[in-house]
Amino acid sequence: MSEFTDALAAGLTRRRFIGMGAGLCALNLFACTSATRRKPGLLGFERVTASSEDAVRVPKGYRVNILVRWGDPLFPDAPDFRTDGAGSAGAQGLQFGDNNDGMSLFPITADRVLLAVNNESTNLEFLYSHTRPVFSEQDVLKAKAAVGVSIVELRRTNGLWTIDRSSGYNRRIHADSPTVLTGPAAGHPLVRTVGDPGGSQVQGTLANCANGATPWGTFLTCEENFDLAFGSSGADPATGRQRLYGLDPRRHDPQWFRHDERFDLFRHPNEAHRFGWVVEVDPFDPQSSPRKRTALGRFKHENAALVVNRDGRVVIYMGDDTRGQYLYRFVSRHCFCPGDQRMNCELLAEGTLYVAKFDAPGDLPRGTGRWLPLRHGEGPLVAPKFRDQAEILVFARQAARLAGATTMDRPEWVAIHPDGKSVYCSLTNNRHRGVKAGQPVNAANPRVNNIYGQIIRWRPWEGDHAAGRFDWDVYVMAGNPGVHAGTPYAGSEQINESNKFNSPDGLAFDRDGRLWIETDGDESNRGDFEGMGNNQLLAADPSTGEIRRFMTAPPGSEVTGFAMTHDQRTLFVGIQHPGARGAVSNWPDGGASKPRSAVVQIQREDGGVIGT
Repeated sequence: MSEFTDALAAGLTRRRFIGMGAGLCALNLFACTSATRRKPGLLGFERVTASSEDAVRVPKGYRVNILVRWGDPLFPDAPDFRTDGAGSAGAQGLQFGDNNDGMSLFPITADRVLLAVNNESTNLEFLYSHTRPVFSEQDVLKAKAAVGVSIVELRRTNGLWTIDRSSGYNRRIHADSPTVLTGPAAGHPLVRTVGDPGGSQVQGTLANCANGATPWGTFLTCEENFDLAFGSSGADPATGRQRLYGLDPRRHDPQWFRHDERFDLFRHPNEAHRFGWVVEVDPFDPQSSPRKRTALGRFKHENAALVVNRDGRVVIYMGDDTRGQYLYRFVSRHCFCPGDQRMNCELLAEGTLYVAKFDAPGDLPRGTGRWLPLRHGEGPLVAPKFRDQAEILVFARQAARLAGATTMDRPEWVAIHPDGKSVYCSLTNNRHRGVKAGQPVNAANPRVNNIYGQIIRWRPWEGDHAAGRFDWDVYVMAGNPGVHAGTPYAGSEQINESNKFNSPDGLAFDRDGRLWIETDGDESNRGDFEGMGNNQLLAADPSTGEIRRFMTAPPGSEVTGFAMTHDQRTLFVGIQHPGARGAVSNWPDGGASKPRSAVVQIQREDGGVIGT
C-alpha cells in the first residue's frame, strides 16, 4: 500500500479521511450525500455490472443503436468509408471525423435537430493502409481532415434518429478551415505570422475536446492538446512560456510540420499561440467562419459550461486539462439580450478572465474559494512580465500561477446544475500530486499519487456567478474499496463494489438534475483497478448521493460526449478510440473489422425518460 504510506506522509491520515466523508454531509450549503440515508431519488434503472467485453452494454429495458461512425458519409456525394485505410484526404473531408468527443444538440423542430460533434484526434494506426514511420503529404492532409468538428442534421423516424445527408446544414470544419481570431489577442504581435501578418486569420481548429452551447444557438468547441500537432525542423526554439503548454520540438509523431510549414516551431514559433482557444461556431450558418474567442484565455481547454447570471451577464466555467493546472471563469462585459442575435454573438469578445483559489479552514474537504482576476496591472500581472492584457491571455497558465491559483488534479469537464445554484468539476487524476513532484496536496486535491480522481462542486456566494467568492466541497472521491479498504484510496462513502470507477472525465446534467459521469481511465482490470472493467457512464443523484453504473464501453475506448433530446427520451453518447492503448477491439462492426469511434443513441424500449 505505497499510496497509503505516501498519503500518511502528506498528512492525509485515516482519521482525516473519515472526517472527509463526514464533511460531505456536514456542509449545510449542499444536500447530504450520504448513501446511508437515502430516500427515493432520480435513478430508476437496473445497474450495469462492470465489463471488459467488446461491446456497449446498457441496462435491462434499454436499447443502443449506432448513430454515426468515423468515416460515415455526411453528404450525397461523399464516398463510403474504406475499411482498408486507403481513403483519401478529400474523402475524409466529406465524412464524419475521427475520435468524436464533446457534442451539443440544436433543435429545429421536435423531429429535426442539428448535432455538432468535436473530432479531437485521429489514430494513425487505423487511419492509413500502411504502417510506415514517415508520412507523405497526402497522409498529413488526411490526418488534418479527420479532426475538427462535424455538424449534421438528424431526423427522427419511427423513434430512431438518422443523419440527413441531403441537409444544407451538414458541415466539416477541420485543421485547414478558415477561422477568425477575436478579442484582446487578435492582431497582437504574439499571434502574427508570415502567412497572417495581421494576426486575425487562422487556418484551422484542432484538438477539439469538449464543448459548450450558448443560449443564442452557437456551439463552443474547445482546443485542448494542440501541442501534439507541432514539431521542429531545426534547433530547439521553444521558450519557457511555450514549454508550459507542452510544446516540445523533439516530438515528431504526427509529422505535420514536414509537409505544412506552419506547424514547424523553428520557422513559425507564433503559430502555436493561435491554438488553445475556445472557438464559437454557428451551426445554422454553414458559410460562417468559426471565431476563436481570445478573451476566454489560452490553455488546454476541456469544455465551456455557460450560465446566464442573474444580472444578465454570461459566465463560463472552464478547466485546463493538465496535471497541476487550474480552473477558470469568464464573465462577459455585456449582458445577454434575448432576441438580439447581433449583440449576443459578440458577448464572448469582451469580459474578464478569473482563476480559482481554493481555501479550507481545517482538514475537512470543504471551504471557501476566491476568483482571482487575470487583469493587466493588478498584483503581479504587470510589466515587464506582461506588456498588456493580450499577453496575459496568450500565456494564461503563467498568469494564473503568478496570481496564486490552486493547482488542480487535471480539471476537466464542468457541469452546472439545472437550478443554476451549484457547479461541478471532474478532477480526473494526478499521479504527480505530492511534495516530491512539486505539487503538494491541498484541501480540494487531498491525495498524493491520485490515481482515481474526484469531483468537486461549489456554490457562488448569494447565488451570484459573478461574485468573487464561493463555497465548495468534494462531492465524491473515486476509489477502489475492494483493493484499498480502510485507506484514502477506497473512495468516499458513496463508492462501493457495485459502482466503483476511476478517472471521472465528462460531466453533464439532464433537465431533472441527474449528474452523468463519463470515465477515461485505467481499464486494465488489475491491481489498483481490479473489478472496474472498461470505461463507463454512471448516473448520480446529488440529492441522495446514490451513484449507479449505466453503461460500459468497448476495450481501449473513452466514454465522452453527452447530449440528450429535449424530451429526454434519447441519449447520445460518444465512444472514442476503441482498440487504442493496445486493446483488442472490433467495435462497432464486429468480425475482423478495424475499430471506429462512433456516437451511439440510447433509448428505453418503452420510450420512457432516460435514467428513470
